[in-house]
Amino acid sequence: MSITQWPQHERPRERLLQQGPAALSDAELLAIFLRTGVPGCSAVQLARDLLVHFGGLPQLLNASMKEFCAYRGLGQAKYVQLQATLELARRNLASEVARSSVLSSPQAVQDYLQIHLQGLEQERFLLLLLDSQHRVIALETLSIGTINAATVYPREVVKTTLAANAAAVILAHNHPSGVAEPSNADRQITGRIQQALALIDVPVLDHLVVGSGQNCSFAERGWL
Repeated sequence: MSITQWPQHERPRERLLQQGPAALSDAELLAIFLRTGVPGCSAVQLARDLLVHFGGLPQLLNASMKEFCAYRGLGQAKYVQLQATLELARRNLASEVARSSVLSSPQAVQDYLQIHLQGLEQERFLLLLLDSQHRVIALETLSIGTINAATVYPREVVKTTLAANAAAVILAHNHPSGVAEPSNADRQITGRIQQALALIDVPVLDHLVVGSGQNCSFAERGWL
């Protein structure tokens, strides 16, 4: 049965208009994006199958064009639309974060960093550079590692911080395993970076570890 034959209160588009996007599941939101299914499979069922095939929404959103287009019912046009949608989301979050101090909108900062890191197959270490009012100057990638490690040198953090004339920083990296719990190595490198930046009077406001649908904040844990 196609979606147009469903009762109106069960159709994703109608539910979104009546209840808002937050009321919809990942599959229903993805179905609205896909618009149509394939023969014998509605858009919602196709969306569910995609989420299972890729292992979840973050993995689907970060799939390569080759991987994305290889799935039945998808193609370059859908891939381009998806990447454009993701970039709009990144820019909207960047604009929201840049408008005020990161301390006044911590959730926006987490969302901003999460959209850059979630679902990546390799570990990536980012440095969010802030001015004296704790507004964003830039987001820099310091390291791209293997599936389970990234090499970060405190001297590179200091060099990048000085070059941007930053007054404070936030660290962030992802765990490709999907588990956001920080490792001992994560805590050790954070301490080393803190010590290095303390020499130039630049505080580390937070270190965010991004997993699959979950984050861990060092600041919230009281580790900074």
